[in-house]
Amino acid sequence: MTLTAILISILAGVVLAYLPGAVIFRLPIADRDKRAALAAEERVFWQIVISIVWSLGAVMIMAAAGVYRYERLLALNVGVSVVLLLIARGSLLWRGTQAKVTIAVLVPLTLFGLGVWRFFPAAEYIIGGKDPGVYVNDGFAIARTGELFRRDAVVPAVPAADRDLFFRSHQSNMYYGLRFMGVYINDPNTGSVISQFPHVYPASIAIGYSLGGAVGAINIVSLWAVLGVLAVYFFGSRLIGRLPATFAAGVMVLNVIEVWYGRYPNTEVAMQALLFAGLLALARGHQDGDRFFGWVAGALLVLLMFLRLDAALAIVLLAVAFALRFLVQNERPRLSTAVLIVAGAWLAVRYYRGPLTWYSWQYREHLPEVAVVEGLIAAAIVVVIGLGRFRRHFAKWLTPSLPIVCGFAVVALAIYALFLREPGGKLTDWDAYSLRTYRDAYVMWPALIAGIAGYAMTARREFWRDPAFFLITAAYAIFFFQKLHIVHEHWWMARRFLPIILPATMLFASAAVFGSSTPEHRRTVRRAVAAILFMGFIGWQYFVAARTVAGHVEYKGAIAQVDKLAAHFTNRDLIIFESRNAADYHVLALPLAYEHGLQTLVLESPVPDRSQLEHFLADALTKYERVFFVGGGGTDLLSRRITATPVAFTPLDVPEFETTDWKMLPKEIRKKDLGYSIYQLNLGSRTTAGFSLDVGYFDDLNVVRFFARQIMDGRSYRWTGRLSFVSITGLTGQEREIELVLHDGGRPKTASPATLDVFFGETPLGRISVGSGFQSYRLAIPAEAIRAAAQSDDPVQLRLSASTWVPRDFLGGSDTRELGVMVDRITVH
Repeated sequence: MTLTAILISILAGVVLAYLPGAVIFRLPIADRDKRAALAAEERVFWQIVISIVWSLGAVMIMAAAGVYRYERLLALNVGVSVVLLLIARGSLLWRGTQAKVTIAVLVPLTLFGLGVWRFFPAAEYIIGGKDPGVYVNDGFAIARTGELFRRDAVVPAVPAADRDLFFRSHQSNMYYGLRFMGVYINDPNTGSVISQFPHVYPASIAIGYSLGGAVGAINIVSLWAVLGVLAVYFFGSRLIGRLPATFAAGVMVLNVIEVWYGRYPNTEVAMQALLFAGLLALARGHQDGDRFFGWVAGALLVLLMFLRLDAALAIVLLAVAFALRFLVQNERPRLSTAVLIVAGAWLAVRYYRGPLTWYSWQYREHLPEVAVVEGLIAAAIVVVIGLGRFRRHFAKWLTPSLPIVCGFAVVALAIYALFLREPGGKLTDWDAYSLRTYRDAYVMWPALIAGIAGYAMTARREFWRDPAFFLITAAYAIFFFQKLHIVHEHWWMARRFLPIILPATMLFASAAVFGSSTPEHRRTVRRAVAAILFMGFIGWQYFVAARTVAGHVEYKGAIAQVDKLAAHFTNRDLIIFESRNAADYHVLALPLAYEHGLQTLVLESPVPDRSQLEHFLADALTKYERVFFVGGGGTDLLSRRITATPVAFTPLDVPEFETTDWKMLPKEIRKKDLGYSIYQLNLGSRTTAGFSLDVGYFDDLNVVRFFARQIMDGRSYRWTGRLSFVSITGLTGQEREIELVLHDGGRPKTASPATLDVFFGETPLGRISVGSGFQSYRLAIPAEAIRAAAQSDDPVQLRLSASTWVPRDFLGGSDTRELGVMVDRITVH
């Protein structure tokens, strides 16, 4: 980007993330003097938060109507700000009523700096295949099309008779089939598609994309992470004091969970920011009596509803907190908060039961119907109001006893989970030991013990100041430590701890070691020093544990590589990607479609029906200027009429952290091989020029069920699996033998011998005992088998059945592939 472009982006960022909030926050309405009395740094925080809520809400509303444009959002923010400025007529100035700037402003500035250091640059996760890629590319699509609910023109362009080639019907009443992984087709006749996940986070990515292209889009997650750290700090400052909150937030920045997900596209880090900001707004609006924050709290909670469905648990617990304060202290929730939550919930129910019905099905399977839930809520409200008439009979004992009961329950359940809980029946080992995994892998013994003790200690003193926080912390901990509800892999399962459990652990641990400090009971210097040393020790351990993660950028270089791939095509071309069942190259189709606006399809099978594919190609070549195939894992689609001309082979590998199960933390950074070949597909007659295949080089349309290509000493090759296939074309009928250049791959002596059984179609050719080093092995082919293969319209299939070994079992490490033998070249003579 040029300097001018950077300056324009910075100015636009101010308009989007500061201007409207600054104006709204300063309006002379709803107890402005109380807002003015807040610390200067918190006032700035709220102006940013309100601007973000406003901008994201505007994007969601406009995109839902299909009219979002970045320029319109900028114009809306500027226009609304100008109108409010004119209405206020100079009343936005504090005129000396505000709290002055103090040295305390250095704390959030330091935390901001720590966050920038730990969270930037973000992972270049623009490829598809998993949740992060779906979020990012959905953001690309919102920015490019201006729509949440889109019609994909490529889908209805596929003839109905050929749909199964690319999107097989899943026979579901919730959607038709898959467009890409995480993107569902609702109606193949119209091309109506919907991404799997709620849209608030992709809406923020759309803004980032407009501000700074793909780099701006991916780094939105890091901005959310910084905002989350600041939200935890400001909330903690009110609850446990500025000094303990400072160390809690500072240590949290260093934790490996926060570092990994501060760079890795996810909604949990956004939930952390919005939830803690919402809890603080609730406290300011309800416990501290500032009417303005009733509206802010309601808006934040509504945004949460469209971020993650499990945020509904937090909403329910907030309602319980409201009910408790009403029963004990006769405090009614602010009408502003209640109105926004009810309106937001009404919209959210229709959102999740309508466009996002697939995303919410598993939750609906375990919950009663909406009408039943509404009835239960109405009944609960009546019961709470009725009980409120008798509060004098139970408020005196409920007020001191409920915090003690909550603290005791959390401590007791933690002791059970840490020392007594064992797997059995339907209880898996990773669920049974989930709290122990959290302790050993992420927070360590001292911090966890301090956190559990701090919950009980702080609840006894401060429960009624923020009952929602104590209830939400306990409920989320019980819910996820009881069952993780996610694939049990590091770091994947660590996302469960990010929104509330990790920040709460740090806040309560810091509260426990620092203790309370009140005008009546000041904290001693000795205790403060001891607490600082304790939290410093924890922070240092986290820093060391996260050192490798902090220095790693997942998929670094992927943005430039996808741009390079896209440069091969125009929007008049059709690009067909190999099947998800062949290898991972399909992950490149999603960014080409949603970022670059190219026409892409993904095959359902690595062995598509040839007659169906011929029919589709005949139709496609009349609609598109050219048709290409991109792959690297192996697809059997050639026939006597389907021809493929090699266009380009591009080696491509990107760094990827290893994946491990819950028993072992990942340690290694590997290379993900996405080197691809491009072919132009046409219909015509294939020449019979014999068959010779250099395996690993432009072999993608001939091999199936091989492992990814590799290069050793300038020689390309692939490993076979237990059963691999080669599609043999171009035979003349005069061939008499097949030659294979093979290598046992340095198989350990303790493994079974390397053998390869070779079948030409259904004709067995023999067994080869494969030795060390690349050597040539020849097998005779019966004349009748070769004549039949030459006369067939379809290629003959060479079937290779190998004895296999698993490197991890013999050499250690984490390579769990079942390897057969190395294949370098196959020639039919």
